[in-house]
Amino acid sequence: MTEWSFTLKELAEYDGRDGGEAFVAFEGTVYDVTESPMFIEGDHEGEHDAGQDLTSAMADAPHGAECFAGFPVVGVLAD
Repeated sequence: MTEWSFTLKELAEYDGRDGGEAFVAFEGTVYDVTESPMFIEGDHEGEHDAGQDLTSAMADAPHGAECFAGFPVVGVLAD
């Protein structure tokens, strides 16, 4: 897949609902979490939704950036 540049508005379109793709951003990188069992229909355990920049939310998470290892990188978050 070609890497794309996403605005926050464009990223929001990939919320994983209704069987669609689920993308999240972290520290400027956009990951495809569609196949993750932790993002069911774009919902991460009732805490976070796909289609968002999770950078600030990760400060309170019980895990770090390593949780994105293995997920495909699909693009970057535009400034």
